[in-house]
Amino acid sequence: MSKIVEILSPEEIRRTVNRLASEIIERAGDLSDLVLLGIHTRGVPLAQRLTQQIEILEQLTIAVGAIDITFFRDDLDKVGMRTPAKTQIPLDLTGKFVVLVDDVIYSGRTIRAALNAVNEYGRPESITLAVLVDRGHRQLPIHPNFVGKELPTAREEQVKVYLEETDGQDRVELISP
Repeated sequence: MSKIVEILSPEEIRRTVNRLASEIIERAGDLSDLVLLGIHTRGVPLAQRLTQQIEILEQLTIAVGAIDITFFRDDLDKVGMRTPAKTQIPLDLTGKFVVLVDDVIYSGRTIRAALNAVNEYGRPESITLAVLVDRGHRQLPIHPNFVGKELPTAREEQVKVYLEETDGQDRVELISP
C-alpha cells in the first residue's frame, strides 16, 4: 500500500504561483519581451496562472503559449508513446525572454526536449525555467531558475501535481511505495 502525503495545498499553490510571478518580473527586466511557454500537460495551466498574476501586478499583457515536446524526447521507449498536444506559440521567439514552465523537474530530459522544441520557433535572447516542484535526481546538467518548492525525494517516490484546469483540484502529493 502506498503512503500519500500532501506537499502543497490549494492555498500554498496559489501563494507559490504568486511568488514565482514576482521573481520572474524581477529577473525579466523589459516585460515587453517576456514570453511564458507551458510544457504540456500541467505546465500549460501553470504558465497561464503565472501570466495572469504578472498581468495583475504589472498592468500589461504578457505573451503565453504551450509547447508539446513529444517528438523531441529521447526517452519515448521509457515514457511510452503519447498523442501529441497542440503547440501554440503566440509569436516568433527571436530576441525574447522565454520562461519555460513545468510542474515537476526530475531527470531534466523533459526540459532538454523543450529546449530543442523552442529552437523550432526562433532564437530567444534567453531561456529560463520555472517549475512548481524540483525533486532532484538530475540526469542532465539542467537547473531551474525559478522553483516553487524543493522537495528531495527517493527515486522510487513519485510527485503528483493536480491542477484545477486538468484534474478538477489543486494539490501536490508525494507518493511513497
